[in-house]
Amino acid sequence: MKTLKYGFAVALLGSASHAFAQYNADALRNSQLQPVGTARTLGIGGATAAVGGDYGSVAVNPAGLGMFQRSEFTFSPGLSSINSDGRAFNTTSSDSRSNLNVASMGLVFANRRTDDDTNPWRSSALAFGLIRTASFNQNFRYNGTPSQNQDIFQRFSDDQKAALDDLAYKTYLTDTDAQGTYIPIDFDRTGPLNQGETVRQTGANTQFDLAYGANYQDKVYIGAGIGLISSRYTSENVLTATDPQAPTSVRDDGKSFASLTLRDNLRTTGGGVNARLGVIYKPVEAVRLGASVQTPTYFRFTETYDTSLDARFDKAVTVDGQTYMSASSALDPNVFDYAVTTPFRATGGVAVVLGKYGFLSGDAEYVNYSQARVSRYNNNADFGSDNDAINNLYGSTVNLRAGAEARLDMFRIRAGYARYGDPYKVQDVDRSRSYYSGGLGLRQNNFFLDGAGVYSTGTRLYSPYSISPSVGETPTVTVDSKQFTVTLTAGFMF
Repeated sequence: MKTLKYGFAVALLGSASHAFAQYNADALRNSQLQPVGTARTLGIGGATAAVGGDYGSVAVNPAGLGMFQRSEFTFSPGLSSINSDGRAFNTTSSDSRSNLNVASMGLVFANRRTDDDTNPWRSSALAFGLIRTASFNQNFRYNGTPSQNQDIFQRFSDDQKAALDDLAYKTYLTDTDAQGTYIPIDFDRTGPLNQGETVRQTGANTQFDLAYGANYQDKVYIGAGIGLISSRYTSENVLTATDPQAPTSVRDDGKSFASLTLRDNLRTTGGGVNARLGVIYKPVEAVRLGASVQTPTYFRFTETYDTSLDARFDKAVTVDGQTYMSASSALDPNVFDYAVTTPFRATGGVAVVLGKYGFLSGDAEYVNYSQARVSRYNNNADFGSDNDAINNLYGSTVNLRAGAEARLDMFRIRAGYARYGDPYKVQDVDRSRSYYSGGLGLRQNNFFLDGAGVYSTGTRLYSPYSISPSVGETPTVTVDSKQFTVTLTAGFMF
């Protein structure tokens, strides 16, 4: 049986007006990418489909390896600072976090024929390395006073047969009728609850690449690559609800609620595989046209989920002759395996080389998120409802990237912009992501040093739990994120 981990939706990215499917959010999370690679690639907004000559192009168009003249090694550490604003219940709460990462590391072995060699295959290159293709790091929180038809007790009134219902019953927050149906308890509350939640998400997808590129007559460049992906994602959620004022008098039956704390922990680990093919063509020396395709990535995941609920009362509650001022209940950790197949991707790009002064580049990437699929692995689970939700929620989009590099003797100046489109069909909130980048570089003899800064913005919707429309209204939190990442790349040519 599938885990009911989204009783409190750990990573629900969809609108609260849609159906609450379980694994559609996991499929989207692993299908969305970001500008990736070295500091040079990041500095031009990731627009490398037709540029080549940099290890960062491996993740987009491996044909760029055919432009390498010399072998090289690059290492790209980074530092990210993320600020988030959670807006719910007419209040805004801010949170932030920072983290170190390795954006990429690559080793390229290049072989260039001498000018007097008449073989039309002028050069080739073999590359090994890793690139971080997605980051899941984010902290956010929210708090305030929800309306009574949105608060956690309204959720207890909604008999959804989820793990949360069992926890609430075992902590004396609900009761059952003669048919065994969960029913709310008439607690003595002084007014609306103070309710809030903190969410801490960590992890990343890191792709390990083996790629090859070749150069035909310095005019046509072809390449292919295989990517093995290591995926890690964790989410720690703590939701609290408090009666802001103790009652001046407590009912004789002791049914006076004080507070509750719900804790959810989810850990997902797995691996995936994909392949890429690409070509770059130079119709004239100053123009390069690039195109590439990436197969769907097939992932296998193992998730571990656990949850607990603590409740406190203003007066001891008597149950079966026992009295309690508080109660706790927890579910045993649930381990579950499943698979995700992400969509096919196609990218086209153009670069205009301005002689020795630099270049301009632009990319367009097509991806249809409704093609993602969740499937069983090591179990007999039925994911039909999850795949229906993927079809209903997500659509196709075009991701755009543009960049420029200016060359001033040994120095380089770069700028770029990327816009990754909203994956949702119903765009009640704009959930596209924008990336603004810039960078500097220094190249001298056998060494080069590049730096890039990327400022990104985006909005997502999050719902801590679902409430049936016939019972109440599902609360929705709007999370606005701003992230600034600095990446340095040190390279050595040999």
